[in-house]
Amino acid sequence: MTATAEGTAATEAQIVDRGLVQGRWIGHWEPEDAGFWERTGRKIANRNLWASIFVEHVGFAIWTLWSVFVLFMGPEYGVDAAGKFFIGATGTLVGAILRVPYTFAVAWLGGRNWTVISGLLLLIPTVAAAFVLEPGTPYWVFVLMAALGGFGGGNFASSMANINAFFPEGKKGAALGLNAGGGNLGVALIQLIGLLVIATAGAGSPRLLLAVYIPLIVICSVCAALYMDNITSVGNDKGAFSLAMKEKDTGIMSFLYIGTFGSFIGYSFAFGLVLQTQFGRTPLQAAAVTFIGPLIGSFIRPVGGWLADRYGGARVSALTYLAMAVSALICILASGSNSLALFTAGFILLFLFSGLGNGSTYKMIPAIFRRQALERVARGADRAAALLHARRISSAAVGLIGAVGALGGLAINLAFRQSFAATKSGVPAFWAFLAFYVVCAVVTCLVYMRRPATVRVGEDETAPARI
Repeated sequence: MTATAEGTAATEAQIVDRGLVQGRWIGHWEPEDAGFWERTGRKIANRNLWASIFVEHVGFAIWTLWSVFVLFMGPEYGVDAAGKFFIGATGTLVGAILRVPYTFAVAWLGGRNWTVISGLLLLIPTVAAAFVLEPGTPYWVFVLMAALGGFGGGNFASSMANINAFFPEGKKGAALGLNAGGGNLGVALIQLIGLLVIATAGAGSPRLLLAVYIPLIVICSVCAALYMDNITSVGNDKGAFSLAMKEKDTGIMSFLYIGTFGSFIGYSFAFGLVLQTQFGRTPLQAAAVTFIGPLIGSFIRPVGGWLADRYGGARVSALTYLAMAVSALICILASGSNSLALFTAGFILLFLFSGLGNGSTYKMIPAIFRRQALERVARGADRAAALLHARRISSAAVGLIGAVGALGGLAINLAFRQSFAATKSGVPAFWAFLAFYVVCAVVTCLVYMRRPATVRVGEDETAPARI
């Protein structure tokens, strides 16, 4: 790009550099304008996307830190299987709850500014864990540490709400899929590093994980400070949150996202413990398998977004719910025959299809509100104002939906805890999961696949509005 072109791009985007603390603020941002996107938007959006992925990746790792630590906790810690499932459930719950204020923080402080702050907050659970991770520590302290790990769970909501505002509608599916998939990879990577620690240093050296992640927290936060921007229209938007809460589609999509992301994060916390409890796997044997599911689910998530862009998020989501129901049935059959290989295959399929569904359901959110905007345009509303309103609502809604969806992870860990406590098996829990996935598929079909794919916005013009 020439110096003249760079000057034009900077002027068009109205970037105001207020310094390292306040960061750059962009006053004019119109990603749906093809000319603006090609001249200015693409480069800035992609720069923010990759910095956001880095912070979210580390955040997911810290959120699931205790799902790895419990694999190190042998009999000398005095914590049984039910207690370990509760530790995982606690981290999931706090992370889900924090997603609501984290989303709101983007509107109050700006996406870049909050990403830096939320990244640095990850130092609290990691530094604190270094002082308590040893036999003899009271159980309530472990629960408290898992709760502090919930800081990492909040990062997802603020990151997705922020990145959603940077990209045009036709590229949101891929962008949100990359952002979320890169973050989800943090789950697989920390489990893989946990495997390496157990294999090389033994189950008595869990603090080595902290020696890896504390420096990464500092590095990713510095990268966010240097390479990210705030968008003024998002930073000044305090009312979108309450508007999103009033939308019935926010509630419906929250329910559906429980089935996809709730499954992904819940299984990520529970997989290793299920293998240890139901099949008697050692910490090393469990760790050697647990990272595979989150790894596949993370890598496949952008594919779910891409498929949603191409074929429609509702269609892809409905199919993935049915596939997850079949995968749960495989786990049930494997449990009955005590087949570890079949059970592992079924569990990994659950990760695969939940990852696809994560991408497709998240793509549905902006598409739903865009369709509403085009319907208002068809009734005579101003097109620019209607689309801006849709972007405001969808940016807030993705955070709310992400928060409720994460509660599915809590439900999964509590279901496994109760199932093993009552029957010494995970089968009752899997039956409940199977039924829920079928309900999700039915809801998706009835609510979002019976509407027309186009909306008339002029006498001779129709606009694509497929969900």
